[in-house]
Amino acid sequence: MVQPLSAYLQQPAPPAAPAIDFPKIDKDLVKTDFFKYLGFALQFDPATPDEVAIREKLARIGVGKDFNFQNLSAEQKTAVVQGLQAGYAKVEEGIKNLGTRINGWNVVGAGGDNAFYNGDWLKRAAVAQAGIYANDADEATYPLANTLPNGEPLDGNKHNYTITFAAGQLPPVNAFWSVTMYDGKTQLLIENPINRYLINSPMLPGMKKNADGSLTLYLQKNSPGVDKESNWLPAPNDRIYLVMRLYWPKTQAPSILPPGKGTWSPPQIVKAS
Repeated sequence: MVQPLSAYLQQPAPPAAPAIDFPKIDKDLVKTDFFKYLGFALQFDPATPDEVAIREKLARIGVGKDFNFQNLSAEQKTAVVQGLQAGYAKVEEGIKNLGTRINGWNVVGAGGDNAFYNGDWLKRAAVAQAGIYANDADEATYPLANTLPNGEPLDGNKHNYTITFAAGQLPPVNAFWSVTMYDGKTQLLIENPINRYLINSPMLPGMKKNADGSLTLYLQKNSPGVDKESNWLPAPNDRIYLVMRLYWPKTQAPSILPPGKGTWSPPQIVKAS
């Protein structure tokens, strides 16, 4: 049963929180009003000691006060737009350096609290862009992949792929694991005929293992055949982005911890013949 805490404790309900008049959010936000919305959001997030200096810099252009893109001069507007574009490019590049490359996967364990980031704004932004609200590594570790081990981009329009976990080498976790398929351009889930967006450990009883006890996943846009559909993870007709999530990874061998340096590594993605 879901119920308010006050009802569970049989106490009077506290007064309702003040309503927040959020500004509208749309696809053009980052082009013009990003800093205005940022200022709005920062009022609910008091600065920590290591954030004071950067908050003061932002305040110089009106962030948190009265920033209005339309009131800027043409030169200032150009500078703001160029700054946003440059910042976004830096964050995208930062994503590539978040973890350790193993078998084509970027093994990331970069989530944490303010003390974990310790003023590393680029890492913090890269984690937010790649997988916002990422857990600490000992809660969940995230191998990410959009290329083969040789750097060739994964493309569901050009190739079919497989991932094979050797017998006894499934992701070592105390909770559960999953492999989720995303569109490589939008990082959104893929519409597909079987409404399957991930393969995870609870699905194992319904999947087929190979004769040697290994488990092969089929990553492709079209069905691999009825006999293999239980192991099929539908791919887009375009660039592919894969995220493996290991929840509560084991600490004893085999283990992915510490991220990218453990005794277990995700198997490489193989181009199907």
